[in-house]
Amino acid sequence: MTITPVRPSMGELQEREHGVGHDYASGSPHIRHHTIRDRLIGDLHALVQQVPDRNGQCRVLELGAGHGTFTDHLVAAGAQVTVTEMSEPSVRFHRNPHVTVIHDKEGTAACQAGPLDAVVCISVLHHIPDYLGTVKQLIERIVPGGAFLSAQDPLWYPRRSRMSLCLDRNAYFLWRLGQGQLRRDLATRLRRLRRLRGVYDDANEADMVEYHVVRDGVDEDALRDLLAPAFARVEVRRYWSTQSGLLQAAGERLFPPTTFGLVAGNRR
Repeated sequence: MTITPVRPSMGELQEREHGVGHDYASGSPHIRHHTIRDRLIGDLHALVQQVPDRNGQCRVLELGAGHGTFTDHLVAAGAQVTVTEMSEPSVRFHRNPHVTVIHDKEGTAACQAGPLDAVVCISVLHHIPDYLGTVKQLIERIVPGGAFLSAQDPLWYPRRSRMSLCLDRNAYFLWRLGQGQLRRDLATRLRRLRRLRGVYDDANEADMVEYHVVRDGVDEDALRDLLAPAFARVEVRRYWSTQSGLLQAAGERLFPPTTFGLVAGNRR
């Protein structure tokens, strides 16, 4: 008798990749770079400060908060925050009265939350296979006058130039070398060659957690078109982002964008 293996859920894959002891900062130092970090913090404070002026409160859903790198800033700005995270070991803030934690192992709880004044997605949409469907459901939970903010997702590959993709991948490779992770980077490149042929392993967290590599990035124009009918203002921000601090500083001045964020305000 042939036994068909059970494919792990996305929550199980997330916990494998982001389990106990996982350090988000070492794997994602680009969001700690001062230019990116300061811009994000400024956007979060502006978002929270705009909503209480209308509603007297700010109920924020932060999707895939991880260790809560930016949750602290939402709370400091005056928000009541609900955070979701697939990986239970990643979740913090269990004793903060201003933060409600949802261990969302199936990835569905966020779309059932509400009503909400704002939704925040930082470095998370590229982990979600049906990110357009998820954002569509989240929009429905946002009350009139509310906002949607996303950041740190890779631009859609088919619209990027060969130079943009080459600079991005080589910058990442150089950072890996500096971390002493040559073997891991070579393995990543071999997987990427298989993915380019449409071959990937849906039971392998390395293939599925970084889902943008399978899906050719995240389509920023499709997201903008999805948000535009629901919000009076939608802005797409494209910028260079990489793990190396030195290459980040140089890339901001010299290199083409690799990454984008979206800010949508005044929900209709």
